[in-house]
Amino acid sequence: MRTPRRNRLGRACAGVLLAGVTLLTSAGAAVADDPSASASPEDGETAGPTEAGTTFRTATAIRQEQTATADASTGDYLYWAFPADSGQRPTVRAKVSLPESATRHGASTWQVDVYDGLRRRQACMYGHQTRKAAPDAGTVELSCVLRTVRAWAEPWAFDPLPGTYYVRLTVTGLAEEDLGLPVHVETEVTSTAQGGAHDVGGALAEPLVPGVSVASAQGGGAPAAGEPEDGWSSGWWTDRWLWTVGGGVLAALAAVFGYGLTRGAGRPSRVPPGV
Repeated sequence: MRTPRRNRLGRACAGVLLAGVTLLTSAGAAVADDPSASASPEDGETAGPTEAGTTFRTATAIRQEQTATADASTGDYLYWAFPADSGQRPTVRAKVSLPESATRHGASTWQVDVYDGLRRRQACMYGHQTRKAAPDAGTVELSCVLRTVRAWAEPWAFDPLPGTYYVRLTVTGLAEEDLGLPVHVETEVTSTAQGGAHDVGGALAEPLVPGVSVASAQGGGAPAAGEPEDGWSSGWWTDRWLWTVGGGVLAALAAVFGYGLTRGAGRPSRVPPGV
């Protein structure tokens, strides 16, 4: 009589455990695929800027998922600024349309660099940060995938932090006769949300955005250049809570299942009461 009861209990608990795992996995996937987790263009979004700055202070502000263009001269330093929030892994792409090959005198080497709000150069995890264009090449494409932006880091660390990031594009190797030739540049920044696996137990007092302290002291106002339109992430909620709550539920179900296996079937019917 005891074995069937245990089998039924085991099947019921196994079904509940399977349902809990399925629910937890689907909830985590839904958060990871939520469009609100990363910047995305809205309907009717206007075209990106058509100019680039020439210094950090004059960097042209762009939004993520927005293509910026610029016409410049070979040898110029071109700067753009974009916001990156905690949990995002930005990818910077740049495409340079080169002058006619008949007007060039040799190959050229181009490079894209990314700096954080403190103007610290950030290393690329992977991508083509530097590329050499052949004398007959029509375009050259560069990319840089940054590390995941952290909500907080030690003062001595060079970890990416929430705030404004600067993109700098320039030519690093060129025949002197080719300086000043016209080029056309397209730049775009995208991000992927990495989720609660990269959350840390802390947060910056203010994001690393130029002028953010002044704006706060004056009582807020319009978003500063390089700040997301919907503001910086805040609050206690992350998708880590899904795994924490789900783990607690699964642990409780496992405890019930274990108790059902060990407590027995109670007093046998053949034993009289009081014995």
